[in-house]
Amino acid sequence: MKVITEAILRDLLRGQEPESYEVPKGKILSPAAREYLQQRKVKIIWGIEGRKYPVIHDDEDKPAPRREESSPAQEAPPAPAASSAPMYIDYESGAFYAEKPEHMTQLHRNELVAKDHPRIYFRGRLDSSQALVVLAQVTIKDEDGANSAKLMVDLGDILATLREIMRCDVLDQPFRQDKVIGYSLEELRDRSHNPMKYFSVKQMVLPDYSLGKTYALLNQLRTDIRETEVAATRAFRLSRNVYDRKDIIEALNRLSSAVHIMMCKYLAEEYKG
Repeated sequence: MKVITEAILRDLLRGQEPESYEVPKGKILSPAAREYLQQRKVKIIWGIEGRKYPVIHDDEDKPAPRREESSPAQEAPPAPAASSAPMYIDYESGAFYAEKPEHMTQLHRNELVAKDHPRIYFRGRLDSSQALVVLAQVTIKDEDGANSAKLMVDLGDILATLREIMRCDVLDQPFRQDKVIGYSLEELRDRSHNPMKYFSVKQMVLPDYSLGKTYALLNQLRTDIRETEVAATRAFRLSRNVYDRKDIIEALNRLSSAVHIMMCKYLAEEYKG
């Protein structure tokens, strides 16, 4: 059973003011998604047999699909008894828990998934990327001291972006950022693809011990963020070529480009002084 999240609804209903929303049979709404529809005063209709995709009704007078009372699969998940509090809900199946099982962890609010769920693995990758930035900052500062000030600023921006991505994922909120290390998303793409034009540096200079520890650390961070992007792509895949949270996937793609640009700036000696 697939859960429809608030993020999916926000994307689906963007620019629309529907009177009702039909939940496809075999799917459930997450608590946050249900609250989002209620706040927008959108009537929730539980889907009927054979419906494959959600249907948005713009006319409130349009008759709602009839449900067979004898078919529990078409009904909303039963509300748990008050005595079961505190309450958790299984993100995959919609089952309720009075206590959080040890093998599960929270995805959003009281929604639980297994600890090896792709979304949790992605968050682990995000955590590792943040740790690598901090380690790079400490190492580079110890190596270069005061000469590393400009580089510390850009690394700090990379770290702040990773933390914001984590926050938006955990809270199920849209990720918005206009610039990274002082460049817009389009400027990042342009400079990453044309380093000779902007930095007089060849495209993707392969790391070598002769280029020093700082360059090696930046390259390690770049590759790590690329792996985190792959983890995000797997975590947010809904079906073939259909993805949730494209904002986060795009942000990670641009972030690896930002670190590549930092490598180019380092070779161009723009971080000196």
